[in-house]
Amino acid sequence: MLLGEEIEGRKMLMKVVSLLCLLVLSNAIESPKYEVVHSESDFDVRLYAESTWMSASVRELSFEKATLFGFHRLFQFIEGANLNYSRIPMTSPVVTSIVPGAGPLHSSAYVVRFYLPVRFQADPPTPLPELHLKPYVWGSHYVAVRKFSGYAKDENIVHEAEQLASSLRRSPWANCTASDSAYAYSIAQYSSPFQFFGRVNEVWVDVDASGIENCTTGKIATY
Repeated sequence: MLLGEEIEGRKMLMKVVSLLCLLVLSNAIESPKYEVVHSESDFDVRLYAESTWMSASVRELSFEKATLFGFHRLFQFIEGANLNYSRIPMTSPVVTSIVPGAGPLHSSAYVVRFYLPVRFQADPPTPLPELHLKPYVWGSHYVAVRKFSGYAKDENIVHEAEQLASSLRRSPWANCTASDSAYAYSIAQYSSPFQFFGRVNEVWVDVDASGIENCTTGKIATY
């Protein structure tokens, strides 16, 4: 019996990996809309419109394991494990937010999020209870964004977040980071696990909109 369950578990993980490959293979994947309001050589500040995501909370020290386990549950949801039996198209990016706490990576908790396509934004399907998922309305918000290549791993995400923090301290946005954010930072992943070159990841840090008038702005582009 255990062998059968293990085989099924491996099949599900293979499906998860295959679906993540669609992040590269499809040009029609939807993403949340934003405007670039400030740009530096090594980071941008974006204004994201309000959007609805499905979120999976995970208690785990490892960022990589938390992302895999959280997305495994989200994958079941988009494959039809919801009360409407709806199949939901893949979107990008997959975002893992780090909740401040104890541990070698400065956290023991994460939230993995899946952006819902436009047709499901107003009325998301209800996940099956055993998945322990919740819809999350991400209000209009500003984030500072630093791009980095390669794989997002336990050993490099903290470094990338520190690099972004250092860049912000030297910029007009030094006093505009959000002090009341529920998350230390977030990692957005856009690329398939099997894309070895040209991978795209981002580290996101919330920016305090209340001090926006004191920061350098000026819309550059809309996405």
